[in-house]
Amino acid sequence: MLKEHLHTFSQQPTPFYVYDLPLLRQTLDVAKAEAAKYDFHIHYALKANANAPILAEVLERGFGADCVSGNEVRRALEAGFAPDQIVFAGVGKSDAEINFALDSNIFCFNSESVQELEVIQELAAAKGKTAQVALRINPNVDAYTHKHITTGLEENKFGINVWELEELVPRFSQWPNLKLIGLHFHIGSQITDLRAFENLCVRVNELQQWFEEKGLVFPHLNVGGGLGVDYRTPEENPIADFAAYFAIFNKLLEKRPGQVIHFELGRALVAPSGNLVSKVLYLKHGQKTNFVILDAGMTELMRPALYQAYHKIENLTSELPPMTYDIVGPICESTDCFSKATELPETKRGDLVAIRTAGAYGEVMVSEYNLRDRVQAIYLT
Repeated sequence: MLKEHLHTFSQQPTPFYVYDLPLLRQTLDVAKAEAAKYDFHIHYALKANANAPILAEVLERGFGADCVSGNEVRRALEAGFAPDQIVFAGVGKSDAEINFALDSNIFCFNSESVQELEVIQELAAAKGKTAQVALRINPNVDAYTHKHITTGLEENKFGINVWELEELVPRFSQWPNLKLIGLHFHIGSQITDLRAFENLCVRVNELQQWFEEKGLVFPHLNVGGGLGVDYRTPEENPIADFAAYFAIFNKLLEKRPGQVIHFELGRALVAPSGNLVSKVLYLKHGQKTNFVILDAGMTELMRPALYQAYHKIENLTSELPPMTYDIVGPICESTDCFSKATELPETKRGDLVAIRTAGAYGEVMVSEYNLRDRVQAIYLT
């Protein structure tokens, strides 16, 4: 599909991100339809991609916004999300961020520590406001994913530990400016083994039962996100398996009468629609390794350096017989490598290369290290 736009790409200074808006719309529509079968509510995770055209498509589908910083809350409001559709998570909310969210009357703070609850109480009291909060609980459930994107184990920094709950629950009577409306969970990202979500449901059911024995029944339950996408064969599976994902929670989650179930999806909604296009600067032929040196680097796509993440790479220009290359960027770091021992058609200086499935945690993580120019984006409509 990308090769169809080679003429357009050749007129664009590289590197640049290109977003397939028809695929994005199709993905959002499928996710919405599958969630609607069970009356599930989706909040889009802005941390995956906060570009205005992306947010406009998300907003059009009626999704809420999941934010992890004050500036993400601000971006969501600027994009048109209603305050009562915005949730604010994050393990290190600053006083200024909390105050901004309070002034904006957001729906809920997903609170990640006892001390954070104390601070929200203090700041809300000073404003004469009541803050709705959900407890982000660390369920100690293995997500079967890369260790750097696991968030639901006790060794991770996220969430309130289960053993803290016994002493925490009675303290809400001391916090008149907090309204406890729900529980929140998130066990990790790029989860492709759906058993992890089955295990999460079992743990959530146990914890809901524990709270009910304490006299607490919650109107809202937020089970996070984390559904993975196909990075290796994106053309075969361009849309994540939302049907199987939501069906697990419908089958196994013990929903209480009237309870609203929330999800925070990011990568699964936007990753396949984005690609990073780069130009080949140089070829280096060695006795052991042939290098393709691109004009995009870890400053434009951090995931391979940060997580050892795989992205399929395609030469959009060449149709020559294949050769094996290490594909690297121009940054003065040895970790500035997109892939090793990768087969591409014989590649030459000036060829255009696409790094696929980069719509999530790609452009949003761009840096100006080495004083790099900010990468631009184009949108296929």
